Amino acid sequence: MASKATLLKEEGNRFFAQKDFKSAERLYTEAIARETSDPTLFTNRAFARLELKAWEDVITDCLSALELSPNNMKAFYYLAQAQIHLNHPNEALVSALTAYEYSLRNNSPSTGKISALVLKAKKEKWAARENERLARKGDLLAETEEGLRALARGDTLRRQQLMAQGLLSAEAEEQSRINSEKEVGRKIEELRSIFAISNPFKPERRVRMRRVVCE
Repeated sequence: MASKATLLKEEGNRFFAQKDFKSAERLYTEAIARETSDPTLFTNRAFARLELKAWEDVITDCLSALELSPNNMKAFYYLAQAQIHLNHPNEALVSALTAYEYSLRNNSPSTGKISALVLKAKKEKWAARENERLARKGDLLAETEEGLRALARGDTLRRQQLMAQGLLSAEAEEQSRINSEKEVGRKIEELRSIFAISNPFKPERRVRMRRVVCE
């Protein structure tokens, strides 16, 4: 005779098949309360929680399943998906690669899906690294622009001191200010152009690269 936990799991599976993931999660939870040593109960609930987008809970269930079954392919597979949604691409790639390794060992029919997840995790990792690089570059550009503006403010202060000493006329100071603002503006635009060209996603860089190849 099947145990109460098994009956609850089977009922949960029926609700899952009907896409009633909330009821499936509840039944798996009741089954776990009666049987805490069955890793399939945790992976089943993790799968239901994936559908419910309860990412943190998915991770908790997967880790519980892995404590009971360290080579559990499904646990690593679900874990990787939750980690991607929580913007942890490095950890997701490790989990996905582990799931892929076990799927190959077991000749699993899920190998294709897991392979696609590995590729997705790699793309997410690369995108996160690129976003970090661009953020650092943006900070550098902002600091450089502020440095140019600070130099311009220093020039303004010096001209005002010369005017106070009668060594510079108002007309000359005004013309000097206009020239200084133009020069700072030109340098900032030049800087922004250089930074834009170094971005592989910017169309300006692709145009420049095509010109270099054509020439």
